Amino acid sequence: MSAAANRTALATAPIYRGPLPRVTTVERLPVTVYDQPADASRAVAREIADLVRERAATGKKTVLGLATGSTPVGVYDELIRLHREEGVSFKTVVTFNLDEYWPIEPDALQSYHRFMREHLFDHIDIPADAMNIPDGTLSRDQISAACMAYEEKIREAGGIDLQVLGIGRTGHIGFNEPGSTVESRTRLITLDSVTRGDAASDFFGEWNVPRQAITMGVGTILGARRVVLLGFGEHKAPIVRKAVEEPPCSHVSASALQGHPDARFVLDRSAAARLSRFEAPWVVGPLESMGLEWTPQLTKKAVIWLSLQLGKPILKLTDEDYNEHGLQDLLSCRGRAYDTNIEVFKAMQGTITGWPGGKAGGRGPHGGSDAFPKRVVVFSPHPDDDVISMGGTFIRLCEQGHDVHVAYQTSGNIAVWDESADRHVDFVEEFCKAFGVGAPISKGGASGIADQIRQFLKTKSAGAVDIPELQAVKGLIRRTEARAGAKYSGVKPDNIHFLDLPFYETGRVRKKPIGPEDIAITVKLLEQVQPHQVYAAGDLSDPHGTHRVCLAVILAALAEVKGRPWAKDCQLWLYRGAWQEWGPHEIEMAVPLSPDEVERKRMAIFKHESQKDRALFPGATDEREFWQRAEDRNRDTARLYDKLGLPEYEAIEGFVRHTF
Repeated sequence: MSAAANRTALATAPIYRGPLPRVTTVERLPVTVYDQPADASRAVAREIADLVRERAATGKKTVLGLATGSTPVGVYDELIRLHREEGVSFKTVVTFNLDEYWPIEPDALQSYHRFMREHLFDHIDIPADAMNIPDGTLSRDQISAACMAYEEKIREAGGIDLQVLGIGRTGHIGFNEPGSTVESRTRLITLDSVTRGDAASDFFGEWNVPRQAITMGVGTILGARRVVLLGFGEHKAPIVRKAVEEPPCSHVSASALQGHPDARFVLDRSAAARLSRFEAPWVVGPLESMGLEWTPQLTKKAVIWLSLQLGKPILKLTDEDYNEHGLQDLLSCRGRAYDTNIEVFKAMQGTITGWPGGKAGGRGPHGGSDAFPKRVVVFSPHPDDDVISMGGTFIRLCEQGHDVHVAYQTSGNIAVWDESADRHVDFVEEFCKAFGVGAPISKGGASGIADQIRQFLKTKSAGAVDIPELQAVKGLIRRTEARAGAKYSGVKPDNIHFLDLPFYETGRVRKKPIGPEDIAITVKLLEQVQPHQVYAAGDLSDPHGTHRVCLAVILAALAEVKGRPWAKDCQLWLYRGAWQEWGPHEIEMAVPLSPDEVERKRMAIFKHESQKDRALFPGATDEREFWQRAEDRNRDTARLYDKLGLPEYEAIEGFVRHTF
């Protein structure tokens, strides 16, 4: 391995950390929480490998129940590594998958047969006849008998030793949608609209998602001897809390695991964020029992929580308010309510700034370089995240004279309607005819390419990967829109960068893992600009995962350049995307927006015409346009500050400082 490749591996490989302390006061079944999904995935993979080895040593087979989707991919990656590097054999393993869409061909991009081959089976030594997945090609009149046969095959195998699960946003396990009973067995089920919305990006549109699926029942799952449910990401946090802390109900099928003798949830910190021990640990019990103490950050969170619970501004909270709502320990640790209120109020007040890059002759927010104007790089995972997520701050940085660069990390080409691409092709063709312009970019010129694209669109099947010519057209649409939005915001044309990171350019929703080339492209830009400030998407609620991957690329690149002199005073600020805002206790820089600035931000978003009215992948169950979500989110943050007794603004964009 070269030195550069070794540095890349070190930068991107997370350090394994054990689980966080467990609390069971209000959790109705065991829950193990890790800081990062990778830590959780490695732990579960090791548990599976140990079980396989133990049973093989006694001459027994191991029967595994397996899940699909993005959540278990890390587990499967680690199982492959254990097979290749540590010799774990799967010759004695029999597997039963939870579910499959119906109808669907096994080689379709979205088929779980294909998913399991690509993510696990093709990379380990499991026997071909030991892999069992429901058949999505059956006719309707064959399904009932096939489901009974599936159940019988599980029984003949001796039952499932360990069942791996994910959890859907409706609380479903497998495809057991709300209303599924604990007695339910393998069957055909109609998918909930939320589930179909979550799958929309995989199928290039919700209208392409099958309406039904074959799934193991809740009763089948409960028959496993051991069950491990994985949950990662903030978008899973609300349903995880219902499944773990509320009584079992048929509307949340995952809650049935509370009655299992050996079931547990394995979560990352984001998915666990709404559990009481993380959201309001003081209502669970003494902090010492959870390995916590009253740090300034936790104090701030508790005081904001109390203020919002009571509907009282921070400075009006009394000793009695603290005592009557489980915060006696806070006062005994930090003093009377008056002093604590002032401390938190000043901390919140100190987050507000109209000068995100700092003023001439003064230092930037939270210290930073005193250079003015500052060199700034705004990283945007998709071509519109910059204006959607921090458009007001983006415009203000430009207006205040800073040297602002914007870097669009991916082309976003899969998020363009076919009809929009066809219209643009028609424009180019008519343009060439009107001016007698040739386009010798391929044999046949512009008309030849137009014919190829139109012929493909006529015969394109649901979920098919676009031909390269169509991908290029869609990428150009997003690129020209991004350039228009950035120029409207005040960015100089030479400061607009399109990185087109290779991990994204698959033509499919499922992307490649990030690699050295992704990081090298990002390092090159950072070295070129040598920024004083970097803004990046810290939105882990992105249902499609691109934001998480793009942030990982940036962090790896920053780790690579950390020793450079210019990086010494460089600050990294994380903004949120269209799905969720930072909590008020998390925000470290709050940039207020006037009504006029909200309007200007909206106009910058409107430059992205292909995402206007209804974007191709807007995020499940939220029918609001991106500009509406952005404005509602920013106004909600401003209202929160107002409720806490801070100045009243039209809207606020929030940021969190990240140390690299």
